[in-house]
Amino acid sequence: MALVPLIPKNEVAAVDLPMIEAGEETFGTLLNTWLAVANSPGMFSTYLPFIRSVTGPGKLDTRIKELTAVQVALLNHCRYSVSHRCYSALRKGVSEADLEHLASGDFTSFSDKEQLALRFTRTLTLELPTTGREESATGVSAELQAQLQDAFPPEELVEFVMSVSLWNALSRFHRVMALDLDLGRPPAAVDAAV
Repeated sequence: MALVPLIPKNEVAAVDLPMIEAGEETFGTLLNTWLAVANSPGMFSTYLPFIRSVTGPGKLDTRIKELTAVQVALLNHCRYSVSHRCYSALRKGVSEADLEHLASGDFTSFSDKEQLALRFTRTLTLELPTTGREESATGVSAELQAQLQDAFPPEELVEFVMSVSLWNALSRFHRVMALDLDLGRPPAAVDAAV
């Protein structure tokens, strides 16, 4: 059972209703996360445009954005986010085999740049929260920072760090909210890894 009630569409605040309807038009359904966010009137009207700005087309390679989003959801053990991120990744050209490799931790089939992105994603998701400032002001080693700066121009790097950060926040939100799946189960091997 969800931590908060899922607000019925007819009770969504007027300020949020246009964005709720736009999302419903895009997905053909109302997502549970939206109906949870709707408990805080006015939040959804800024939430969805921000999500779209981070997840939509940009300078960063879509494949990297999708693979790392799935990895964040897996690392946070959030089945709802894994479902959503797999749904998105599959529709944007990531294969089910790629998702299975990701879930198993076998990154050898990925490009060097994708492997670097996945390494950084793991660092940002798992190591940053436990790395004290006395050890590293940024929580990321100087070596990894240099590799990132060599591989990604600044406009891609900002988009990349924002995407990984966003999915960390949302997968933690989704997991705590205990939302039921609304876009179907992720591929079996990925689901088993959650």
